[in-house]
Amino acid sequence: MTDSALASRPAPRPDAPRGLCDPVTLEIIRGAVMATQKEMEALIERTAISAFIREKKDFYTALFDEHGVMAVGSMVPIFGDLTSPVFRHFPRESMKPGDMYWYNDCYESQGAVSHSNDQVLLAPVFQAGRLCAFVMSWAHFADIGGLHPGSISPETTSIWQEGIIVPPTKLIDAGVTNEAALAIFHRNSRFPAQSIGDMSALMASVELGATRVSEIVALHGAEVVSDALAQLLERNRTLVRGKLAETFAYGTHRFTDAIDSDGHGNGPFRMRFAMTREKGEGGEDRFIFDATESDDQAPGPVNLLMNPGVPGMALGLYYLGGDPAQVCNAGGPLSLDEVRLREGSLVQPKFPAPLGMRGLTMMRMLACLNGLLNVAGGAAPAAHSAYVVTLMRGTWTRDGAPEPFLLADGIGVGYGARSFADGIDAVYFVAQENYPVEFLEMSYPMRLREYGVVADSGGAGRWRGGCGIVREYEVLADEMLLGLRIDGVTNPPWGINGGMSGGPGRAFRNPGTPGETEIAPLSEGTRFKKGDVLRIETGGGGGYGPPYERPAEDVLEDVLGGFVTEAAARALYGVAITGGALDAAETRALRAVPPEVKTFHRGEYLDVLS
Repeated sequence: MTDSALASRPAPRPDAPRGLCDPVTLEIIRGAVMATQKEMEALIERTAISAFIREKKDFYTALFDEHGVMAVGSMVPIFGDLTSPVFRHFPRESMKPGDMYWYNDCYESQGAVSHSNDQVLLAPVFQAGRLCAFVMSWAHFADIGGLHPGSISPETTSIWQEGIIVPPTKLIDAGVTNEAALAIFHRNSRFPAQSIGDMSALMASVELGATRVSEIVALHGAEVVSDALAQLLERNRTLVRGKLAETFAYGTHRFTDAIDSDGHGNGPFRMRFAMTREKGEGGEDRFIFDATESDDQAPGPVNLLMNPGVPGMALGLYYLGGDPAQVCNAGGPLSLDEVRLREGSLVQPKFPAPLGMRGLTMMRMLACLNGLLNVAGGAAPAAHSAYVVTLMRGTWTRDGAPEPFLLADGIGVGYGARSFADGIDAVYFVAQENYPVEFLEMSYPMRLREYGVVADSGGAGRWRGGCGIVREYEVLADEMLLGLRIDGVTNPPWGINGGMSGGPGRAFRNPGTPGETEIAPLSEGTRFKKGDVLRIETGGGGGYGPPYERPAEDVLEDVLGGFVTEAAARALYGVAITGGALDAAETRALRAVPPEVKTFHRGEYLDVLS
């Protein structure tokens, strides 16, 4: 391995499970720590100020054992090693009850926080003078300074343009808050009242978590809780390694996926992932994830500083499959023996490369992992679209005075079809949500003229890909500038095993008028005036299996529901529908000779994506 490559894996617990916690108590503690994590999230949701946290729900919480290894977190496949950045500056031995730590430094954390808007707060938990655990809360702050309101923008070329950078800092020292550090941070926001309120919510969530975990330790004892967390960690690690062995035969398996552009005229940018299963010196299996052949980093802000723990976390959550009996913890990352990343690549850029639009690459990274599972013989879903982000910035007159506004609206897309079911329609990201119409119209100078699914955006297949969303905004503000993030236009989400690729996203200003203009998918500064209309159609997910194998009755149901048009039903599925009724005879004729299909589809059928 060259000097430009990084080989790493999450640090394991220094001690193994010791059997101090019996099976019944283990399940009681598992439920208690999961309830604590959810209570922390509920507090943030109910007390935060900004819409991106309160309504969009772009926040997460987690609990860690006394060594800083994740014991329970949200079912979100982007967590890396969140505690080591703090430990490097503040050793565990120096911590005291009432301490709290804070950072958003992406490069210092090696991508554990992957763009600067995301703030991480971490606190140790003590019981009877013993360090027993850590609790963490994390949220996306609406504006932390930078080049434009909202801090993230397709225009940026350096992380310095994406807002204030907070290195690991002691925010609270034995109960005494560092008010000066908070004042500096809030002063860098264009919307300081939101920043102050959101930070208060985050701090309260961490304090609540510390209290609840301390109560759990007091009830069961520190040694028993420590052993319970170790057992849960080893249980997940064993499960994931077993599933990896079922999926990956010995040898190396490869998959390539791509994002379109970085917004600066460069691209496409390809991620090339490989998984190797080999025998170790002692005869045990070794699983090695390698992303070193991915393209070089982008000049624009689509770089993803992927923490070495992320591939294992994503694979672990895939194998857990949302099982409520399991806990999201570091068992997934610990199941991989080695993670290889190349510094200077798209997924391991060098400081100070911009990262603000890393969500595009993050979403494609997850689809690339699905592809890697599929080429190894697994049955992962087809590719999904990347959720769309709009940043609408401007002024509107209320009570006779102009007032600035920032509407950061993340919009859902279609997810890939599965081997047993259709893809999910209109999904933003995991547990996050699309803004309701009522909230938008009450809070911002906008009127929603249309909101629904985009017909034919889901990839055709035996199982249909999920459909994207159409939103049409009428601008009521005096003026507005638009920052836009759409991907998957030239490289749409792939379909698999005969399924077809999902439809691309697109955006228009004043659609259906003589002044209609299409807006570049990754662009900044499109100007709108009062009365103008913005129409956004988001992309769909890829299909799974040959479209001609989809039951004609299911295609009819899709047509009647507005997910597929009659024309697409005939052309792609071989199903004749007229006036809302199925023509069985013509359908049999259309389907008499099914078209030839291949393993992948991206605009055309392909044996291999490259």
